[in-house]
Amino acid sequence: MQKLVDTFIQTANLFDVEGTLSLFSSDAVIDDVSVGDAFVGTKGIRLYLERFFVGYKTKSRLLSLKQSDDFNAVVRLDFTGDFGHEIGVLKIAINPDGLIERIDADLE
Repeated sequence: MQKLVDTFIQTANLFDVEGTLSLFSSDAVIDDVSVGDAFVGTKGIRLYLERFFVGYKTKSRLLSLKQSDDFNAVVRLDFTGDFGHEIGVLKIAINPDGLIERIDADLE
């Protein structure tokens, strides 16, 4: 899980949408309470990354990772970008293939 999270942060910080998308299953979901919407499948995840990472020039820094089992973790990130500064929490679930199948995201 640590390697996956590190790769997610690296690719997202480079605004590498394709590289970041490759970490997700084709039917993945990002449910982000802070923006009031869920983004489903490759098309939805692409929209999310383009809008909230590329669009706001968001850079992330890992604060903590707590893994509850082989498939679930809670990640705290420090976000900076055109919006200012926020601390976010991502509840990440991966499938047996090691791809992200769900992220429940919110701000502290």
